[in-house]
Amino acid sequence: MSPSDWPQVAVIGAGAVGCYFGGMLTRAGAPVTFAGRPGKPSAHIDALAREGLRFDSVNFQEQVKVRVAALDAAVRAADLILLCVKTLDTESAAKQIAPHLKPGATVVSLQNGVDNAERIRAAAGFEALSSVVYVAASLPGAGHLRHAGRGDLILGHPKRTAEVQRLAEMFTHAGVPCRVSENLEGDLWVKLTMNCAGNAISALARTTYGRIVAHEPAMQVVMNVIAEAVAVARAAGIALPPTDLTAAGLKLLAGDLKNATSSTAQDIAAGRRTEIASLNGFIAARGAALGVPTPVNHTLFAMVKLLEENP
Repeated sequence: MSPSDWPQVAVIGAGAVGCYFGGMLTRAGAPVTFAGRPGKPSAHIDALAREGLRFDSVNFQEQVKVRVAALDAAVRAADLILLCVKTLDTESAAKQIAPHLKPGATVVSLQNGVDNAERIRAAAGFEALSSVVYVAASLPGAGHLRHAGRGDLILGHPKRTAEVQRLAEMFTHAGVPCRVSENLEGDLWVKLTMNCAGNAISALARTTYGRIVAHEPAMQVVMNVIAEAVAVARAAGIALPPTDLTAAGLKLLAGDLKNATSSTAQDIAAGRRTEIASLNGFIAARGAALGVPTPVNHTLFAMVKLLEENP
């Protein structure tokens, strides 16, 4: 792509996900700005501005020069906004960016969970595109991204097909495989199920995904979590892809992600609030509303919340 073909990109939420996808776009030549959020001083943002992004990937190691700006300035200049904040901050971040969006700008939610677009619409009144994100990454230090595996996206929207296709081509050009789905809701639920399968167990056991599936009793817990999530999805009328999700989940955790720990584990280790309410807690809540028993998901949700509140 020539410089004139790239959209101006703003990354809101310069955590591991934001740094990975923003960093990949930057390396490919896209004009990307990482935004500091009002009221949230950050040594990490300061390090990005001062030294750039230390991109420590399974595929390369590079110091990437990046641009940093205040949120309002970054959003006002952007044609494309990548919203990468934790699900805990979805509404507050949406409200912060809404007054600064220029006409025609696209907002893409690169977040866990399945309901961020609806929450963004309710909180701030604009339409965001949802995406399915598969990447194992962490921030071991300020300005330092460690990429352990995957790094691909799924996009889709029945009424915005041309826009979605352009975005998919842009990400693919930047070395980020991006599939366009005709059933994004189903793909979002698949990702939710995969997150529920490993995130909480990794946090509670303080271990990697690979060790979880290599441990017979823990692997049985994973299988039970997936079975409950599938039952809730079906009760909710979600058209899941015709895939054995139990086999897919075990393969994912034992494959490219085997050496990674979950974002929930990273949050617990750092003393941060977790997204567990949007993962196992979401399955438990939807199950309760639909009359579907989810004892394993509820137990994992409760144990992570207890650990989060009593470190």
